[in-house]
Amino acid sequence: MQSSDPALPGFFTAPSAKSPDYRAPIDRARPLGSDDTSLSLFLKSGHLMPKEDPLGPDQPSRPLVCTRCHSLRHYGRVKNPSSENLLPDFDFDHMVGPKMVSPAGARSVVLMVVDAADFDGSFPRKVARLISSSIEKNSRAWKEGKPGNIPRAVLAVTKIDLLPSSISPNALEDWVRKRARVGGVSKLTAVHLVSAVRNWGVRNLVDRVRDLVGVRGNVWVVGAQNAGKSTLINSMARCVGDKVSHLTEAPVPGTTLGIIRMEGILNGKAKLFDTPGILHPYQITTRLTQEEQKLAHMSKELKPRTYRIKPQHSVHIGGLVRVDIEKSSVDSIYLTVWASPLVPLHMGKTENAAILIETHFGQQLQPPIGDKRVQELGKWVRKEFNVTGESWDRSSVDIAVAGLGWCAIGLKGEALLGIWTYDGIDVLQRSSLIAERATIFEEAGFTHSKIVFKADSEANKLKHRKLEKKLTGSAAATGTLDEAIRM
Repeated sequence: MQSSDPALPGFFTAPSAKSPDYRAPIDRARPLGSDDTSLSLFLKSGHLMPKEDPLGPDQPSRPLVCTRCHSLRHYGRVKNPSSENLLPDFDFDHMVGPKMVSPAGARSVVLMVVDAADFDGSFPRKVARLISSSIEKNSRAWKEGKPGNIPRAVLAVTKIDLLPSSISPNALEDWVRKRARVGGVSKLTAVHLVSAVRNWGVRNLVDRVRDLVGVRGNVWVVGAQNAGKSTLINSMARCVGDKVSHLTEAPVPGTTLGIIRMEGILNGKAKLFDTPGILHPYQITTRLTQEEQKLAHMSKELKPRTYRIKPQHSVHIGGLVRVDIEKSSVDSIYLTVWASPLVPLHMGKTENAAILIETHFGQQLQPPIGDKRVQELGKWVRKEFNVTGESWDRSSVDIAVAGLGWCAIGLKGEALLGIWTYDGIDVLQRSSLIAERATIFEEAGFTHSKIVFKADSEANKLKHRKLEKKLTGSAAATGTLDEAIRM
C-alpha cells in the first residue's frame, strides 16, 4: 500500500472518522429537526439503523484493498489505465520457473490453467516446455544418487460452461490431451475440466491437488493473462469452506501483479501460489482497448453462427479477421464461427473486401472501435491453409485465432483458405473441437447486432445532416438570386 501517488497501484487512504453520534439512540417522544445533533447520521442518509452488526462480533472485518483492486472488483476496470504502463513486467523465468522445476526441495505441483474457449491461445507453452525438459532431465536422477524432484503437471481446463452442453466430457478430455501434447507437455499427471463460475469439477480438482502435493509441497498456479486463475482459486477456496483471503477477479488482462500465497486451501504446511498471468503477445486481445476487449470477451455459452459459403466469398469477423474461400473442390462449404456474440459478422464477395475495410472497419465491424484504431492494430497480412474434410454432417477442421475464437470448417473434399488478420497474431489449424453447426444459416451481409444498428443509425444521421446542409445552402443561394433580380 502507498498513499503518495493516486495514479499508481497500491494507493490507499484511511477512511475518515465517523461522528460520535453515528448510531446514537433517538428519543422518539419529541420531533427532531434535520440539524439536530442527536439524530443519527445513519438515519439522515435515509436508511434505517440495523438492529445488530451484520458482520457480527466474531466475524472478520472486510479486507482493505487499494483503489486499483476496488475499481477492478466493483467496476471491472482499472482506476487509471495510463498508470498500468508504469508497472514492471513480471519476470516469470526468474521468479517462478526455477522454483517449479528445482530437483531439490519440496515437491512441486504445477497447476496449468487454460481457457476452454481459447485453448491454444491461452495454453502456457513456455511452462509446458520447461516442465517437459525438467521431467526428461531428472527422471533417472534418483538412480545416480542425485536429487530428482520431478514436477507434477496438472491441466485445469476452465470456463467449460462456455462450450455447448452437447459436447461429450470424454471426447473433450481426449481432444485436450492431444492439443496439450502439441503444446509441448510430454507427460500430464491429470486433466480436469472445470467451471469456476458454476463449481463444476472444482471439488475433484482440489482433492487431486491435495493428494499430489502432500503436506509440505508447493502448488504453482500458472496460465496466460485472463485465463481465469484467480477465479478458479477463489472457487477452490469456497469448496474447502475455510477462511481464506479473496483474490481480485476482473475480465482485464494483468489483474494479478505479483506472486500471492494462499492459505487454508491445502493440508498441513503445503503452500499454494497464484502467479501473474503470462503475457501472450500473439493473442489479439492484447492489442485491444478495454472497451474493445468487452466485445471480444466470451462470457456466456457460445452459440454457432454458420454460413453455407461458395468459393470467392469471404466472412469478416468484426474488424479483426477475414476468412477467404479461395479455391474448393466442391461447390460450397459450411463455415461456423465460434466467437463472442457481440462481435458482428459479414459475408460477401471477396472482390468487395477492400471496400469493407475502408468504409466499415471500426463502425459496423467492431472491434476495433473507431476508424483511427484500425491503423493502430498493425499490418493486415494473409496466411494460407489447405483444409480437408470427409463429411458434410460435421465440422472436420478448426482455424483458431488466439484470443478471439475459431472457425469450424465442414466439407467433403478440399479447400484453400486465406486468413487475413493483423501481423503477429497466432492463427493455426487443428482438429475440430465442436462438430455441430447452427440449425439456421446466416444470410449474406451484416449480422443483426446492436453494433451494426448503431453504426447504421449514425451513418444515416450524418447523411441527413449533409443533405440538409446542402439544401439549406441551395435555398440561401436561390434567395440571394431573387433579391438581385428584384433590385
